[in-house]
Order: sequence, then C-alpha cells, then structure tokens
Amino acid sequence: MALPIYASPLERVWHYAYIAICVLIFLFLIGPILVVIPLSFTSDAYFSFTDKMLHFDPAGYSLRWYDTLLTLGHPVPEGPRDGTWWKLAWEHSTWIQAAKNSFWVGLWATIMATTLGTIAALGLSRPEMPGRRMIMAVLISPMIVPIIIIAVGMSFFYAKACVAPDSAMGAIFGWMLSNKGCLANSYLGVIIAHAVLGIPFVIITVTATLSGFDQSLIRAAHSMGANPRVTFFKVVMPLILPGIISGALFAFVTSFDEVVAVLFIAGPEQQTIPRQMFNGIREAISPAILAVATILVIISVMLLATVELLRRRSERLRGVTPR
Repeated sequence: MALPIYASPLERVWHYAYIAICVLIFLFLIGPILVVIPLSFTSDAYFSFTDKMLHFDPAGYSLRWYDTLLTLGHPVPEGPRDGTWWKLAWEHSTWIQAAKNSFWVGLWATIMATTLGTIAALGLSRPEMPGRRMIMAVLISPMIVPIIIIAVGMSFFYAKACVAPDSAMGAIFGWMLSNKGCLANSYLGVIIAHAVLGIPFVIITVTATLSGFDQSLIRAAHSMGANPRVTFFKVVMPLILPGIISGALFAFVTSFDEVVAVLFIAGPEQQTIPRQMFNGIREAISPAILAVATILVIISVMLLATVELLRRRSERLRGVTPR
C-alpha cells in the first residue's frame, strides 16, 4: 500500500518501520531454507560452509549428494549410466523407493481426503444442518490435536483392526494390508492416517469457497428440471473446483511431509521420504538429506504457486477482483 501524500512525518516513520519489520520477519522465516539450499551443493561431507564455498571457489561445490540419491542402495553404483543402470536405480535405489512410496501414499490419501472432505464441506455449508459447529470442530480436530497423540491412538487401533484374507475387504484391499491382514505396518493404514490428517485442510478450503457461492444458482438449476446429481456436476462443481484442488494440494503436501504417523504405523516396506530423512539424521548424517530438502522446497514452492493461481481464478469466477 502506497503512502499518501498528506501523511505526517510520524506516519512516514511508522510506514518505513513497518516495512522493515515485515522484511526482518520474512528473512527470519525463510532464513533456514536459504541456508539449506546452498549447503546441498557442498563437495564435503559436512553440514557447514567451507572456505572454498565462502570464496565461491568452484571446487567447493558439487552435485555429489544429488547423485547419492540415485546411487544409495544401487547394486552397481559406479557402472555406466545406461538403460540397465537406470532400471536398477528405479528398482533398488533407497531414495527412489522412498519417493515412490511417498508419492503413492500421498496420491491415495489425497483422493480419500478430497472426496470425504468435499462431501463434509457441502453438508456443513447448508444452514439447516443441525450441530454444524460441533461437527466442524470434530472434523478439524486433527489440525489441533498433536500428531503424536493421533499416531499413538491409531497405532493401538490398527493393532486390533484386521480382516480375513478370504473376505470381501481382504480381496479388495489385500495388497495394501500386511501379511497378517491388519492395518498395522500396511500401506492402507498409512493412507488412512494421512487422509485423516488431510481432511481438515480440504474442509476449510472448500467451506471457504462455498461461503461465496450463490445458492440461487442451485435453485435456478432445479427450476430448469436438473436433478441433484446434474446440478452438482454442472453448476456447483465447476465453481468450487479451485477450492477443491487447493484443498487436495494441501492434503498431498501434508501427506508428503508427514513423519510422526509413519514412525508409529508404517513398517519397513512403507519407507517414505520424511522417514528416510529421519533415519539418515539418526544413523549417519549426510548432506544427501540437504539435497532431498532442497528438492522438497522446490516442490512446495511450485504447489504454493499453484494454490495462489487457483485462488485468483476462484476470485475471478466469483466476480471478486484479485488484489
């Protein structure tokens, strides 16, 4: 916001002091990220800036830790980088396996959280629904309750939740369950846990989108003979789609970054990127963790930029001018 011409000297001083305070807070928040990114290109096996790096000597910088993400766990890490080498990396590399687990768990958890969260938001947005505030408080409680409490509770629950392999549930979700047919140490258990953590973000974003929705459009669709299903997919869905996608992105990021629930629920086969980073810090500190962190920062920035574009599109659809 520009300073008006008629501002007094005291107002001008406060204006520039306010800008300086905002800049300092921004640097304080983004400082750790700015430190991690250049450290991921170090040529030494230390979490510190070497003299060569401080003097911008090219010898102090290297991509060796990014290469470690491909070679760790590879049967022939020093072999020629041909098609066979890349195939073995895809099948055996420790970090690639963790990335695949994080992606698939995050994808299924996002689908589940987006579907359930959108349905809940549609119900909570109706003024005639009884107990809306209490239901909303319960549904968004995973955002408030410490994750370790949720993880411990799910761990005890999953230990008792098992299905018979020859049952209908076992036939459908058997490939996601553990060898004993239980949710503990299984992909399905991790997906459900991550979906529970992502549902509040979907509910909040979709509810915020529905708050500016013109309900007269639904009545107009009904007056034209459209049934509820057609009304939702042809009228409501296109207008609230930016909010749904924004909630889905937040749910995916929540799943992709979650480590506490994975530590309590997942087994050795459900090794995700955050858990692999946690194990790397605990067992052997390696700058490869910084390389992974840099990649995750880039992905997060891209997702946040997508959310901002969707927010602006939603405002244009609702007739609100983006600021």
